[in-house]
Amino acid sequence: MGSVPWTCFLYIIFKEKKGEVMTTVIVIAVAVILILCFISMYNGLVKLRNNRENAFANIDVQLKQRFDLVPQLVSTVKGYASHEKDVLEKVTAARAAAMNATTIDEKVAADKALSGALAGLRVSLEAYPELKANQNFLQLQTELSDIENKLAAARRFFNSTTREFNNACDTFPSNIIAGMFHFSRAAMYEATEGRATLEKAPEVKF
Repeated sequence: MGSVPWTCFLYIIFKEKKGEVMTTVIVIAVAVILILCFISMYNGLVKLRNNRENAFANIDVQLKQRFDLVPQLVSTVKGYASHEKDVLEKVTAARAAAMNATTIDEKVAADKALSGALAGLRVSLEAYPELKANQNFLQLQTELSDIENKLAAARRFFNSTTREFNNACDTFPSNIIAGMFHFSRAAMYEATEGRATLEKAPEVKF
């Protein structure tokens, strides 16, 4: 019987503090939800950034294969068009710059320069029918065409992952997290011929 007053006393205290307890519980619950959302959005941005970098890895493989073919191409062309020295030097210099590029943006810029140099070489070689009939040159042309086709597909996928990452950086509320942790919009990979080239695999014809 002696315990009854204490029970009543505790009940009265709980009843008086009930509103405060509920408020505290609600505040804690909201805080937990906000923290979970914060973590989820941050992890989402990291995953999207990693997806973009992984997508560029596929491009990097194709670029390295093209780098390996450029010296063979230059060597073959020299045998038929040695006086196209300036064009060949531009191609060689562009290849060297591309091989020394380290970041994604640097590699994209260097690849544009190399593609432009190769396009200039293509125009110059129109005046050399004997070269265009050379079997070694034809083989190089086929290999380069295959690489360019793979590059076009890889660019489209890379741009898709970049677009998703940029959307996350721009839209609310993930843009708040992006700003806090210095996630910024990333550059798309536009081919030298323009955006339309990304929708169609280019052909390399010398």
